[in-house]
Amino acid sequence: MPWSYKGARRKSDTMTRSAKKGPYIDQKLLKKIKASSPASDSAIKTWARDSQIAPEMVGFTFDVHNGKGFIPVKVTEDMVGHRLGEFSPTRKFIKHGGKIQKETEAQAKEAEQKQ
Repeated sequence: MPWSYKGARRKSDTMTRSAKKGPYIDQKLLKKIKASSPASDSAIKTWARDSQIAPEMVGFTFDVHNGKGFIPVKVTEDMVGHRLGEFSPTRKFIKHGGKIQKETEAQAKEAEQKQ
C-alpha cells in the first residue's frame, strides 16, 4: 500500500518531521518567551498548539487555546519534546453508560442514604 496523506488513518501511517529541520516552535511564541521571565505570574496566551515544548519553556505558564477557551498549562521538565496541544484537551468527556449506569448510581445513592 503506497503512502498517501489523505489515506492515512493511523499515527504510524503519517510522516514525522525531519530530524535535520529540528523541532517546530512558533516564532511568535519564542519572542514572547524571551520577553518575559518564568517567575512572572502572567501566562503567555497562545493558539500554537502544534509547537513543541523546548527546554527554554520550562517554568512558564501558557494559556493554550482548545477551540473554545484557554486552558492554563504549567510546563515542567517532563513535558519537553511534547506538543502544547497535548495538554489542552479539545473534547469534554462526560461519562459512559446509559440506563444501566443510571440504575447502578441510583442504587449506590440509596445505599448511601440508608447508612
